[in-house]
Amino acid sequence: MQPIAPAQLDAALAWRYATKVFDPARKIPAEVWAALERSLVATPSSYGLQPWKFLVITDPALRAKLRPVSWNQSQVTDSSHHVVFLGRTEMTERDVQRLIDATAAARGIPAATLDGYKGMMLRDVVNGPRGKAAAEWATRQCYIALGQFMLACAQLGVDACPMEGFDQVQYDQILGLAGTGYRSVVACPAGYRAAGDKYAALAKVRFPSAEVIEHR
Repeated sequence: MQPIAPAQLDAALAWRYATKVFDPARKIPAEVWAALERSLVATPSSYGLQPWKFLVITDPALRAKLRPVSWNQSQVTDSSHHVVFLGRTEMTERDVQRLIDATAAARGIPAATLDGYKGMMLRDVVNGPRGKAAAEWATRQCYIALGQFMLACAQLGVDACPMEGFDQVQYDQILGLAGTGYRSVVACPAGYRAAGDKYAALAKVRFPSAEVIEHR
């Protein structure tokens, strides 16, 4: 792998902003979107359990239903793709076994060799303290995926807007999530900024690194 130069990363992060107005006529090319989906799949998670799904919504009719319960934000309907990050509502032994089986298959090892790892996960996120707050734990995991997705977008020149401003209960109803074991956590429209979005030219406001980064 050929790493990018630090200046390239700086430039991508300086270029990106929470896009307020998307150009509805511009769509993300299929090959670019496929790479962004791969970035979601590649997101790291605690234990590797991946307690999420990523709902990619391009259907105009469905997006029209979501917009009123998203504080009427135009990004929901005008972006190229509207991604809703779904988190698990609970973690079960079946979820753990799924990871064990996938790990054994990917690494060509007997599943039984992972019994210790399986037991550790069961004692923590299923039967332990975090198991009692599995939905909140999964929510935090979804934000790891959101961060990775936004960085991938910036690297590929795609605009994005992280969005908590929506009615989660209404989203879950519209998206038919009852009984699926998932709930909506956060959303992120992606596409290309409109030429008239005044926020694109505004200076970023960030506190100095000396105030937010400590070295010990």
